[in-house]
Amino acid sequence: MKGFQLGLALSGLIASTVSMAELPQQSDTWYTQGQSAITAAKKLKPITGPAKNVILFIGDGMSVGTMTAARIYAGQNKGLKGEEYSLAMESLPHTALAKTYNTDMQTPDSAGTATAMVAGVKTKAGVISVNDKVQRGFCSSAKGNEVKTAFHSAAEKGMSLGVVSTARLTHATPAVTFAHSADRNWENDAAMPNIAKGNGCKDIATQFIEFDHGDGFQVAFAGGRREFLPIDNTDPEGKKGKRKDGRNLIEEWQGRYPKGQYVYDRQGFDKLTDQQRAFGLFESSHMQYEADRKVNNSEPSLAEMTDKAIQILGNNQTGYILMVEAGRIDHAHHDGNAARALEDTVAFDDAIRLALEKTNPEETLIIVTADHAHTLISNGYAERGNPILGLSKQKGKLNQDDFGKNYTTLAYGNGPGAVKGERDNPTAEQVEKLDYLQQALVKLSSETHSGEDVAIFARGPQAWLFQGVVEQHYIYHVVDEALGLTR
Repeated sequence: MKGFQLGLALSGLIASTVSMAELPQQSDTWYTQGQSAITAAKKLKPITGPAKNVILFIGDGMSVGTMTAARIYAGQNKGLKGEEYSLAMESLPHTALAKTYNTDMQTPDSAGTATAMVAGVKTKAGVISVNDKVQRGFCSSAKGNEVKTAFHSAAEKGMSLGVVSTARLTHATPAVTFAHSADRNWENDAAMPNIAKGNGCKDIATQFIEFDHGDGFQVAFAGGRREFLPIDNTDPEGKKGKRKDGRNLIEEWQGRYPKGQYVYDRQGFDKLTDQQRAFGLFESSHMQYEADRKVNNSEPSLAEMTDKAIQILGNNQTGYILMVEAGRIDHAHHDGNAARALEDTVAFDDAIRLALEKTNPEETLIIVTADHAHTLISNGYAERGNPILGLSKQKGKLNQDDFGKNYTTLAYGNGPGAVKGERDNPTAEQVEKLDYLQQALVKLSSETHSGEDVAIFARGPQAWLFQGVVEQHYIYHVVDEALGLTR
């Protein structure tokens, strides 16, 4: 009897083994895709040695929802359904989520979040590379409360510095790499109260020109000429400067670095060599949205600026640290204009793809993240492959609300797309235009940031330290660990 029972048990085990080895879904493409991903993951080994270089990519306002929509948008532009596409940033092997709040704000601003990433401490909203003892707008409170950023420390170790942004160079995120300010809005002297100037505080543009750590910035590409020019000066594109102190900071930079090259347009950018210190201000204010830039190609793309920065910075055998910001994702979201936000996110991803191709993962730590999120949401039950910027459809039929009105897949929690009274009934022709403002729940002249977590993707030395959910200032500490800045 025992032998019979043992036989049954063995036959059951064999049958179970066979059934597990021959699952009916094994030939399914999704199944084999999952198995391939497991195989690839098993081969992944953390890189635990020191980094020579660090590139910090920041998609300003690039929420997880923005990334999802941009992924679908990019895939659909390549003739795919879209959902199955992968952005270059999503290929980075190590991931985490970052909590973005400021010390005084549940929903943060870019100045406080960017400071956290480069200095290792959280701080208040609206202040640049100072701790949270500072009172925003009070110059005297900043004295003694400045923080030392990764860029300051890297410069003192002999590394080269670079900053690239599609926003103004003096805007919140790029400014944290070189300035200390009790107010992010002090981009030029005219923007500062007299009492602040009287107390010895300097505007952000001046701080860039007078940056005296190490050998200064080898590369700076962005917008924002007006912050560096006096009000009676007209730039090459016919725009007036903002400064009231009479200083032409571009000329001062050229005097300080006579072998450096200042450029302001595509033609000048294309003539830059890989051996030159480079300073490029390509617009009076922010650079163009990618969707508009592509029309006349009058200024370099974010990918092109990133490429040139890597080439120039790579000449330093001690290494470099580079920040690359896609600043206009945020601006398009504030306008409630999802189309331009997605275009700029895809352009940001192009820059990341290029950096991944141009750098060695054994020596360059690449981190991709956002400073904060936005209120962009994906609505309803749109069918697979539905145009991400279009009306929501299911089985070829338009999805409608309880009042029989169409709605788009993408919308905002608040912003200029909201209306007083009844919601409009949008048409497919309207919603797929570049200038269309997605509908919103709460009417505001400018859509706001969101307080939700943002993604972190990383590759290279010490990238494996990104795990789980972390505080945003943890990013600095991984950079420090990789470069040995404080050792």
